Amino acid sequence: MSKSNVLEWSIEQLSKSIKEKEISPVEVLNTSLNLISAKNKELNAFITIIEEESKKAAKLAEEEIINGNYKGPLHGIPIGLKDLICTAGVKTTFGSEVFKDYIPNFDAEVVTKLKDAGAILIGKLNMHAFAYGTTGDRSFFGPVKNPHNPQKITGGSSSGSGAAVASYLCYGSVGSDTGGSIRMPASMCGIVGMKPTFGRVSKYGSIQLCPTLDHLGPMTRTVTDNALMLNALSGFDKKDSYSAYSNKEDFTEGINIGIRGKKIGIPTSFYFDIIDTEVRRVFDLVVENCRQLGAEIVPVELSGLNELLTAQQVILAAEAYTSLEKYLINTPEQIEEEVRSRAIAGMLIQASEYIQMLQIKHKAIDMHNEVFKKVDVILTPTLPMVPTNIEQRVTNSYGLQEHVRIFARLTGPSNTTGLPAISVPGGVSECGLPIGVQFIGKAFAEAELYQFAYALEQTEIYSSALSFDRIANSNLEEVME
Repeated sequence: MSKSNVLEWSIEQLSKSIKEKEISPVEVLNTSLNLISAKNKELNAFITIIEEESKKAAKLAEEEIINGNYKGPLHGIPIGLKDLICTAGVKTTFGSEVFKDYIPNFDAEVVTKLKDAGAILIGKLNMHAFAYGTTGDRSFFGPVKNPHNPQKITGGSSSGSGAAVASYLCYGSVGSDTGGSIRMPASMCGIVGMKPTFGRVSKYGSIQLCPTLDHLGPMTRTVTDNALMLNALSGFDKKDSYSAYSNKEDFTEGINIGIRGKKIGIPTSFYFDIIDTEVRRVFDLVVENCRQLGAEIVPVELSGLNELLTAQQVILAAEAYTSLEKYLINTPEQIEEEVRSRAIAGMLIQASEYIQMLQIKHKAIDMHNEVFKKVDVILTPTLPMVPTNIEQRVTNSYGLQEHVRIFARLTGPSNTTGLPAISVPGGVSECGLPIGVQFIGKAFAEAELYQFAYALEQTEIYSSALSFDRIANSNLEEVME
């Protein structure tokens, strides 16, 4: 492999070269910083670059590896963080004016885990303000631009993470997902985004929006890279009251065993009630691709999903208001108008309504568990439509006028059940925008989801969806120099 395209390498590729001392973490970091300097003004993906600290970390990683203390596949790899993840001594803004000068004095648990794995934390990534939006164009620091088309949104709320990973500014990122905020940007930017099982990854040290729906998870360019990051991020943490005990796993183990004989459930309703024709076209091709890979396609009925989506929206509104209440009261002018109006609406939710939504949630979990007795995974589109223009709020989809909040329609239910879900590129629209598909699995079945996602990744249709040469720098060799 030529070093001239090192920024295009996967974590898997790069880690092998670093381990063999063929390339230095210092060399990789400097190349990444050069590209960020060249591209970030255009994309607006990063809010803060952790330049000096990352250079020290890269130098330390280089010395450790030379001395035979190789820590694993993330050692020396530049990784970004969504800017709601606390970093000691580094600004953590929540994409908002309220937190624009907030500097924590501690690291989030995921930061500690990444540092322990030897990763180089390169910067804090832009996001929809307070993580409360589907578009990524409502940040105090300005909208993030989609690398495939700068007129288009990247999706919220992990907008900077989607753009940075897709355009090679970093090799992976940790995002958050409350109603689809990892999977929406992953779909719109053409990358891989995993929302793990609720409790799989500690949320300690991440600024919360909705404690019972928030998840943290990895965003990468390849499925294997995603699994490598989840290896480092997962694990029980007593500091997080929502953290769940689970067996320690290597999510890359058996990732390439294929899906022949496996059963994929395709929902008979809800996921296709409101959907763009381009999304449906790509999804149908993916289903046929999975069939060609030897999987059995099984129609499944998932009843009550409209009610489950409503439950997600009500729980989110109630808990988001609680999280933001003191700022809404004390400094409302510092909360972006669209975010503020959504947050205030949560004040009107009654306790009885909230409890009813929790009952719907637990009924839906039981229903999904029954479905998983018949199939291994569920396959759906990630989003009902392709990315809209920045600032656009109403779009015409399938003959209906829809608000852009509909982007979370197909992702939100999995936040309510807490089941793992991964978005992977499925194809490209006629106008050249990525379209993702979503595999949903049983609780703590991330390894199985990676197997399905990996099988799809190896196919020709998937490869055509990942024409990154169209979106990244065409002059990466110049950046290397």
